[in-house]
Amino acid sequence: MSGTADLVLHSGRVFTGSGLHPSATAVAVSDGRVAAVGTDAEVRDRVGPGTRTVDLAGRLVLPGFTDAHVHPVMGGLERLGCDLSEVHGAGAALDRVAAYAAAHPGEWISGGGWSMADFPGGTPRREDLDRIVPDRPVLLLNRDHHGAWANSRALELAGVDARTPDPADGRIERDPDGTPTGTLHEGAMDLVSRLLPRVTADDLAAGLAEGQRYLHSVGVTGWQDAIVGSYAGHSDTTPVYLRAAADGALSARVVGALWWPRGRTVEEVDDVVAGFVAHRERVAAAGSDRFATTSVKIMLDGVAENRTASMLSPYLDGCGCSSGETGLSYLDRDLLLAAVPALDAAGFDVHVHVIGDRAVRDALDAVALARRSPASRGGRHHLAHLQVVHPDDVPRFAALDVTANAQALWACEEEQMTALTTPLLGPERNSWQYPFGELLRTGARLVMGSDWPVSTPDPWQAVHVAVNRTPPGVDATAFFPEQALTLTEALHAYTAGSAWINRHDEAGTLAPGAVADLAVASVDPFALDARDLHEVRTDLTFVAGAPVHDASEPADLTAVGR
Repeated sequence: MSGTADLVLHSGRVFTGSGLHPSATAVAVSDGRVAAVGTDAEVRDRVGPGTRTVDLAGRLVLPGFTDAHVHPVMGGLERLGCDLSEVHGAGAALDRVAAYAAAHPGEWISGGGWSMADFPGGTPRREDLDRIVPDRPVLLLNRDHHGAWANSRALELAGVDARTPDPADGRIERDPDGTPTGTLHEGAMDLVSRLLPRVTADDLAAGLAEGQRYLHSVGVTGWQDAIVGSYAGHSDTTPVYLRAAADGALSARVVGALWWPRGRTVEEVDDVVAGFVAHRERVAAAGSDRFATTSVKIMLDGVAENRTASMLSPYLDGCGCSSGETGLSYLDRDLLLAAVPALDAAGFDVHVHVIGDRAVRDALDAVALARRSPASRGGRHHLAHLQVVHPDDVPRFAALDVTANAQALWACEEEQMTALTTPLLGPERNSWQYPFGELLRTGARLVMGSDWPVSTPDPWQAVHVAVNRTPPGVDATAFFPEQALTLTEALHAYTAGSAWINRHDEAGTLAPGAVADLAVASVDPFALDARDLHEVRTDLTFVAGAPVHDASEPADLTAVGR
């Protein structure tokens, strides 16, 4: 080996993106790319006077994580606003709102991150907010962004009362007399969110900066932004990405998934796709190697907890009997079957939100139709979330070359699952949740993401659940342990797998020539008891060999092997 490196990490262990390297202990980086992977002795001659060296001291170096489904601008804005994502319990949430209101005079109070599990039935009431903020409108998204909590003033300003009909794509939670309780599900959020003060371009830029900083701090070097476009009161984030890329402020490698608008018809499919093609070309013309819009996001259904996920058979009621409700499909089947083949033929990778088993089946049927078309461009299509998958549909992922995009942190028995989800599904469907192990065994490709700010973006927490099927740091019974992954499988999905779905084929691996997007774990996770994986943190993160996060002690600048 020859040639002086810019960066050498030594005396550790190396995960290549596929598995642990059998002998390598060091990685050398030159000109933003991996120059060598080998033993300390093999890379020692890469060290010169200007080389930065990092003593791993037994820690693991691995490719930077790619988050295959995340909302970083939204997450960054929430961290800068009334952020409830790190509080637990209704009382703590209300205390946080009160403190925020006192510190931020003005009209609207917005933000979010409250947990459905903190409130009876997952539906907080307007009166609780009224007691602490009676004279200003409040609208707070819940943690999964499929519902919102409004106070009476916000409902009044929006004209939402007992006479207001439910929108086609949502539901107003009501008292027996029809009076809104303060919880708005899915499309009903827009009844109030349309009145929120418009987020400025500078606000969005601040949100992206905070989101990127936070994601880098947990080892994420690239992502797919799962909504680029106007959605639920949020502005299109394309301009802020292009602005950050032009200014050199966008260090991450990002694919934006263009939002498929609701309310369109089959006859409008070609026009919508043509608009996406024009958008993709405008972004490409900007010349950034950090941002592209090559994916399209379709939100096909809601979530199980509020009975808006699209199911093949009805939800159960409180007595364990059929409720007659099978959830919502935001695109009817004919529209979906037209849209996916058209997007595939136009060269887009289709990214579909599916929670219920009917949504999964409909999405697979749409991809099957696209694959059979002579116009198919062979898109890297992926279904995200995959909470309830009918066993008959599991092998179809491999057969259709459809990628499973997993948010593994959710695959465990916790408060929301126990109180809100399991009773609605019943025992049989409960056992169909998050079948990651079976998907891999039947040959499917697996990638991972966080859906932050719905849940933490820290990959190590998701990896912990993927391997243990228990909540991080909780001694609990494993949630269908036959669906657990090995540590190697989970890390592969979150690195090489997710980089592949973003078409970042030179990322996600540690091999000579790959881009040097790296993360350094606080320990060697392969040496830990699996129950302790949630304790792993990210000490260092590099993009193209440049440091973007450093939580460790000052770097060791001694030469390799000395």
